[in-house]
Amino acid sequence: MRSRIPNALTIARFGLIPFYVWLITTADEGRSWPAAIVFGVAGITDQVDGYLARRWHVESKFGKIADPLADRLMIDAAVILLIHAGRLPWLALVIPLRDVVALAGTPIVMGRGYEFQVNLLGKAATWLLYAAIAFVMVTHDGASWPLWIFWIGLALAIAALVEYAVKAKREAFA
Repeated sequence: MRSRIPNALTIARFGLIPFYVWLITTADEGRSWPAAIVFGVAGITDQVDGYLARRWHVESKFGKIADPLADRLMIDAAVILLIHAGRLPWLALVIPLRDVVALAGTPIVMGRGYEFQVNLLGKAATWLLYAAIAFVMVTHDGASWPLWIFWIGLALAIAALVEYAVKAKREAFA
């Protein structure tokens, strides 16, 4: 039973994506407490499912792929929709572009024997992006502090991608 809980939380996070999209697209110019709460719940389930999987030693191949994919899809949907609503600048598109690069490269390096492990920078970036995006949805126009958190999260996300790429090159293409 315990072995299913982390994966069930990941699957639930996939299920939250369309609900979040509906909430934010029907919101007032990208401002929505309900959407931010759903988004925040997704961020919390990300932390909880990973913690439980490691604590109970029930990490699975499914979880190693589905967990980061659920995060990427949720965050990318939020970034795109908040850019459209004028709540994030166009430069924020770096996040979904980074994820497309990572998504395209992951099967290639895993096919060459690379063991994908989420790094500390990636975890910190994801946590900061979840927090910043949720804050963007509930603050007034012109509030800059959520964007500072977002830019720090973006910098960490790019640094994590570089770290993954260097490690993959060393391990899968050596």
